[in-house]
Amino acid sequence: MTQQTVFVTGASAGFGDAIARRFAAEGARVIAVARSEDKLEKLAGELGDAVLPVRLDVSDPDAVKNTIDALPDGWKAVDVLVNNAGLAKGLEPAHKADLDDWDQMIATNVRGLAHVTRALLPGMVERGRGHVVNIGSIAGTYPYPGGNVYGATKAFVHQFSLNLRSDLHGTGVRVTNIEPGMVGGTDFSKVRFAGDQAKADKVYEGTTPLTAEDVAESVYWAASQPAHVNINVIELMPVVQSFSALQIYRES
Repeated sequence: MTQQTVFVTGASAGFGDAIARRFAAEGARVIAVARSEDKLEKLAGELGDAVLPVRLDVSDPDAVKNTIDALPDGWKAVDVLVNNAGLAKGLEPAHKADLDDWDQMIATNVRGLAHVTRALLPGMVERGRGHVVNIGSIAGTYPYPGGNVYGATKAFVHQFSLNLRSDLHGTGVRVTNIEPGMVGGTDFSKVRFAGDQAKADKVYEGTTPLTAEDVAESVYWAASQPAHVNINVIELMPVVQSFSALQIYRES
């Protein structure tokens, strides 16, 4: 079997780090992409030649194109793209939200994902094989107070993934959207709450959430199916999380 080349964005921590390690453990070569050069070098130091560290801010469209165009010849033929880079910022209601937070989420979760995908898709189509795995969220399906633009960006990821499937019909290129619920052990909530670790810890207090490794396993499983099988969507939650009743406001 030919060694796979896997391109993972947001690979310096959390889901991305776990995904990079999962594929590398199976003998894949991983192009690990992130903004943090130090963390990428640490990952590469641990995994060796299996990893090509690439510093890139996916929210910068010019940098995305230039960086992907400049990949070394032996790394250009990407078999699996994992669009993992993304973030949530703030949990304020829409009328109080920080517009800079909204812009950052849109730039990374929507524009960054779209530009990376567009840069790598032509090669996949030309080779007649490839797999785009997008990391969405249950927030793209189920609304919650303060989810506003974050949830909207993940709804984009869901619909974009489905439309990619339609566009890529007959090319041999597969598309999967992974939609996790509550995941602990990452910096997701710390970033959302502007570095407030105590506030972030409160989110997971008394729970057994999913882990980054759980998400990585779902990504690897979808990508390791036979070439004729496309896993469209995987939605996963920890057992401690389920669906809430609709909100009802009652006058006092």
